[in-house]
Amino acid sequence: MSIPKIGVYICACGINIASKVDVDEVNEFASGLPNVTVSRLSHYTCAEAGQDVIQNDIREGLINRVVVASCTPRMHESTFQRALSAEGLNPYYFEMANIREHVSWITEDPDQATEKAKRLVRSAVLRVAHHVALEAREESVTKSALVVGGGISGIQAALNIAEAGYKVYLVEKEPTIGGKMAQLDKTFPTLDCSI
Repeated sequence: MSIPKIGVYICACGINIASKVDVDEVNEFASGLPNVTVSRLSHYTCAEAGQDVIQNDIREGLINRVVVASCTPRMHESTFQRALSAEGLNPYYFEMANIREHVSWITEDPDQATEKAKRLVRSAVLRVAHHVALEAREESVTKSALVVGGGISGIQAALNIAEAGYKVYLVEKEPTIGGKMAQLDKTFPTLDCSI
């Protein structure tokens, strides 16, 4: 495995992050972390121009791991992984530090926000240094379900799954199904037999 050369990209996210976090200070801090060869600040890292900067650093051989400190991975993790893949870098050599939702949007004090952002960036850098190349694969799935418990809830769950077109295995430890409900003589409000 090659020595990690980590690029850290701090996003100001317009004012979403920069209004609370001193992104210049975080960028300077990141540049001194172990194995960090590039640390850059941008207004919108997820924009095409921001991705181009990352891709150019990969092309020039400056980095072989990427940390982006910006928003939630749910929003842009796949965006950055595609950018890495486009340059021939394994997309799993990527880590995100969520400094928008986890820091700037919830921390009132700018000094505390900046310190927390530094900790998250440091954690991401230390983590990505240990990432290994992974390959995506597809596996076949057995389209069936196991429902444990043959009480009212288990029976209803099994019926719903079966109606959706899947094979269902219903498992009950007692000799009969129906659970506690089957032991009742009458049920409210109709006083019908529970069975």
